[in-house]
Amino acid sequence: MTSLFTRIIKGEIPCHKIAEDDRYLAFLDIRPINPGHTLVIPKTEINYIFKLPDDLLSGLILFAKKISPAIEQSFPCKRLGIMVCGIEVPHCHIHLVPINGISDMNFANAKPTPNEELAKVAEKIRSNLK
Repeated sequence: MTSLFTRIIKGEIPCHKIAEDDRYLAFLDIRPINPGHTLVIPKTEINYIFKLPDDLLSGLILFAKKISPAIEQSFPCKRLGIMVCGIEVPHCHIHLVPINGISDMNFANAKPTPNEELAKVAEKIRSNLK
């Protein structure tokens, strides 16, 4: 069965895209923990991060590293938290979340955000991509 993220990659479901290349996609979480909460995924549908081939796994982290300064510049924070849960969608993904403390990395704080607000957040991050 095709994952939700594969449907996003194929353009069947819209997203607020931050960056993309031939192997990876970064887009906003529609239920962000904090503004700027971004998901980074490989375009290959593999369920579990530790099942990724080494080159795809290392490339995923390097792709996330390239966009992280734009998120931090857009939403000043002490750190850009990175989390891998891998339960909610059966497609490997990492969460990049602007945080000021460890308690900020709590999905209990996630909340649906209006589409218009997400569009502004995405534009702000994209404008800071180098």
